Amino acid sequence: MLRSASPLARSSIPTPADSDERTAPAPPVSTRRFAPEGRSVWDTVEWTRRTARIDGADGQPVFEQADIEVPVGWSETALRVVASRYFQGVLGTPERESSVRSLIARVTDTLAGWALLDGAVADPAAAEAFRDDLRWLCLHQHAAFNSPVWFNVGVVDQPQCSACFINGVEDSMESILELGRTEGRLFKHGSGSGANLSRIRGEGEPLKTGGTASGPVAFMRGLDAMAGAIKSGGRTRRAARMVMLDDTHPDLMDFIQCKVAEEDKARALIAAGYDPGFGVSGGAYQSVAFQNANHTVRLSDALLHRAEADESWELRPVSGAGPTRTLPARAVLRAVADAAWRCGDPGVQFRDTVDRWHTCPASGPIRATNPCGEFVFLDDSACNLASLNLLRFVDEAGDFEVERFENAVEILVVAMDTIVERAGYPQPRAAETARRFRPLGLGATNLGALLMSLGLPYDSDEGRALAGAVTALMAGAAWRSSARLAAQQGPFAAWTDNAAPLARVLERHRDALAEVRPTPRSAPVLAAARRAWDTALASAQGPGFRNAQLTLMAPTGTISFMMDCDTTGVEPELALTKTRRLAGGGLLTVENASVGRALRQLGYGPTERAAILAWLATHGGLAGAPGLDPAHLPVFDCAFPSPGRSPISAQGHLAMMAAVQPFLCGAISKTVNLAASATVEDIEAVILEAWRLGLKSVTVYRDGSKGAQVLETAARAPAAVAPPPEPVRRRLPATRSALTHKFQLGGHEGYLTVGLYEDGTPGELFLVMAKEGSVVSGLVNVFSTSVSLALQYGVPLEVLCEKFAHTRFEPSGFTGNPEVPIAASITDYVFRWLRARFLTEDPGPGEDAVPAGLAAAPVLAASDAPPCSACGALMVRAGSCHRCTNCGGTSGCS
Repeated sequence: MLRSASPLARSSIPTPADSDERTAPAPPVSTRRFAPEGRSVWDTVEWTRRTARIDGADGQPVFEQADIEVPVGWSETALRVVASRYFQGVLGTPERESSVRSLIARVTDTLAGWALLDGAVADPAAAEAFRDDLRWLCLHQHAAFNSPVWFNVGVVDQPQCSACFINGVEDSMESILELGRTEGRLFKHGSGSGANLSRIRGEGEPLKTGGTASGPVAFMRGLDAMAGAIKSGGRTRRAARMVMLDDTHPDLMDFIQCKVAEEDKARALIAAGYDPGFGVSGGAYQSVAFQNANHTVRLSDALLHRAEADESWELRPVSGAGPTRTLPARAVLRAVADAAWRCGDPGVQFRDTVDRWHTCPASGPIRATNPCGEFVFLDDSACNLASLNLLRFVDEAGDFEVERFENAVEILVVAMDTIVERAGYPQPRAAETARRFRPLGLGATNLGALLMSLGLPYDSDEGRALAGAVTALMAGAAWRSSARLAAQQGPFAAWTDNAAPLARVLERHRDALAEVRPTPRSAPVLAAARRAWDTALASAQGPGFRNAQLTLMAPTGTISFMMDCDTTGVEPELALTKTRRLAGGGLLTVENASVGRALRQLGYGPTERAAILAWLATHGGLAGAPGLDPAHLPVFDCAFPSPGRSPISAQGHLAMMAAVQPFLCGAISKTVNLAASATVEDIEAVILEAWRLGLKSVTVYRDGSKGAQVLETAARAPAAVAPPPEPVRRRLPATRSALTHKFQLGGHEGYLTVGLYEDGTPGELFLVMAKEGSVVSGLVNVFSTSVSLALQYGVPLEVLCEKFAHTRFEPSGFTGNPEVPIAASITDYVFRWLRARFLTEDPGPGEDAVPAGLAAAPVLAASDAPPCSACGALMVRAGSCHRCTNCGGTSGCS
C-alpha cells in the first residue's frame, strides 16, 4: 500500500510541534534554488501519455504498461526504467503508480517531511522550498537517488534506502550464518553486500572443539548459491555481492584461483553441449560456483614492493596455530593477473592507499567495500547514493554552471543525510554504524558525454583537468554543506574521536587541487572548488561535520538511464552511433548526441556538420570524414573501437581515474577493459600502474575471458583410423532453383544467392558485396566458392553454421532483418540467416546480438556479456558490474 502518491500540499508538511522541537542557527537549505516561486514545479515541463514496453530476447513483451504520464522530454528508455522498476503497486490494479509525477512526489514529499521533523529545514515554508527543489532536480533529470530510494521511500515505514552495505564477519559459525541471513534481507530489497572473509580461519587450521576449519572458500560456495537463488527477490536484477580477502591469508592462492577453476568447468560443460548462456536453467553457468559475486584481493604496499624486488612473501595462519607459507611475492601478483586474464576476477584493492585516506581510523580499520567497489568504509556500515548528471550543468556557451552545481550538491547532501536517520536497516549493527557515522555516497555521471560535448578528448590533459576540477568542486561543496548541517544538527557521533585524522585527510584533498591543471574550461571550476574547500576546512576547527564520508563514483547504471545520460559514472562514450526502436516498428541508427554538440563546440558550421554526420551514419566512424580536421579525431574516441580508430587505451582509463580519485572519500567503480589479445603481463602492468597512480582499487577485464563464447575443441584421435572414403561431389543440375536475399550490414549492402537441389536443400552460395575487382569482392567470392564446394562434398549445413556463425570482424552492426537483427560480421549474418531459413529457428542472440526493444542505447557489448535477468538482452560493463541497455536493469547495487 502506497503511503504517499500525490503532490505534497503545504498543509501536509509536518510542523515542528509534531516532533522534537530544536533550536539552532538557520539551516543550510531555506530558499528556492531551482523551483520557480509561485508556480508549480509540474508546470515547468510539458506532459504527455505513453506506453512503456520492454521486449525480451524473443521479441515478446516482458513488461508493458499503458497510459503513463511522462514529461515530453523524457526518452523511451527513461520511461521504461521508472515504469518497470520504480512504479509501485500491482500491475493492472488501480493502486499501480502510472505517472512520473506521482513517483517523484512520493519520494520528495517523504524526504521533505522527514527533513522538517528532524530539523534539517526550519519551518514548513522552507520544507516546501526544499521539496520543490528536489522535485525540479529529479523532474529535469539533473540528479537521481539510488534505486532503493525509488523502490521503497513512501511505500513502507523505515524503508531500506541504501544501495551499499558492508558486512563484518567473524571466525565463528554463528557469524557466518548471520552473514547469509543479512545478505538475503539486503538482496530482497534491492541492495548489495560486501564482506571481507579474512578473519575466517584457513582450510585445515585447528578448531577449538577439535577437527579442522573448512576455510573461507568453502563457505563462499554456500553464500554464492543462496545469492543466486534470491536474485534480489521482488526485483528483477540479480543479487550483488563482493567477497574480499587480504594478501596474508593462508588460503589466498585458493581464493585467487577459485573462480578460474569454476570457469574451466563451465568451458568443459559448454564443450559438452550445455547451454553457455548466463542464468539459463540447466546451463553451464548454473552448474558452477561463484557466479553471483565479484572477488577482490586486498594487496598491500609491502607485497607490491616485494614483487617489484623479486622478494618473498609470507601467508600466515589466522589462528596463529598453523605453519607459515612462504612464496615469491611476484608469484602472488602474477596469479592475480593470470586469474583476471582467464575469467575477469579477482579485482584488486590497494589496502595501504585506502588506509591513507581513511577518515575514521580511530573507530576501526577498513576491510571491505560494497559489491561495485566504490563505497569504502567500516564493517557493518551502509551508504545511500545519489548522482548528478554533469551534462545538465553546462550552459549554451559550453561553460560549467558552478553556482547551480553547488546548489544541487547542497540540496542532495541534506536529502541524503535525512535518509540516514529515517531509513531501515537489515540488522541493528548496520543501523547503529550508519547513524553513528552517517556516510553518504554523492557522485556524478555522464562525464564522458560532458567531455565529448565540449570538444575535449577523454584521454587528454584538458579532459582530465575538467574532470578533476568538477569532482573537486562536488567534494568541496559537499563537505561545506556537511559542515553547515553540523552547525544546525551537530556532527556525526564519532566526530570527536576522529576529528584530527579527518582534518588531515581533508587537507590532503585540498592539497590535491594544486595538481589540477588550470585550463580555459577548468579554471573557473577550480577557483570555486578552492573556495569551497577553504570554507569546509575552516569548519574542521569549529562545529565539525555531519558526515564521516561524502563522495564516491558509482557505476550509476539504472539511474543514468532515468536521467537520459549518454554515459555512466566516469566512463567514456561507448560508441559513436546508437540505435532507436521506432514506435511503428523497425530500428533507426542515429549518431550519438554528443557528436553533434562536439562538432558545434569545435567550430564546424551546419553544412560541415551535416557532411560529417552523414559520413558517420554510413561508415560507423569519423576517420576520413570530409572536412573533419584529423587533429579533432581524439575527441571522438570511445571505449570501443570505431573504423579507423583504436579504443581509449588502458592508460587513458587509469589516468582519468587518477584525476578524480584524490577528491573522493570512496573509490571509483570502473572497469579497465582490454582487448582479447591482451596478455597476463599487460594486466599485471595495469595493476602496478593503478597502484603507482594512487588509485584505491582497479578491476581489469579482458574481452573473451568468459566461456560463454563459442569454443573450439580438438577431437580426440581414435586408436586406429580407417582409410577415408573417396570424396564424392554432388553437383547441382544445370537448371536449378535459387533464392536471392538482399541485406544490409553496418551501412553496407549485399546480395546472397543460394542455389538449391531438387529437394530444396542448399548446394551453392554466391555472395556479392562491394565493387567488382575490389579486395572485399575477391575475398567474398573465394569464400563463397569454398562454402559451395563444402556443401557439394557433403559437409552438413549445420556444421558450417556452427563454425561460422558469431565470428567477429567489420563490417558489423544492425541489419534491419528481424530474424537476425544484429550481426558481428558478414559471415555471422549469412550463416545465421541460412540456419533460420533452412534448418531450425536461430537459437537466439549470439555473443553480439542485441535483441528487439533497444532504444537510444549503445549497440556494442562485450563478446561474452551476460544477458539481463529481466529481459534477456545482452548487458554492457558498468564499473565492475553490468547494465542492460534494453530495460535499464543492472547486476550491481546502485
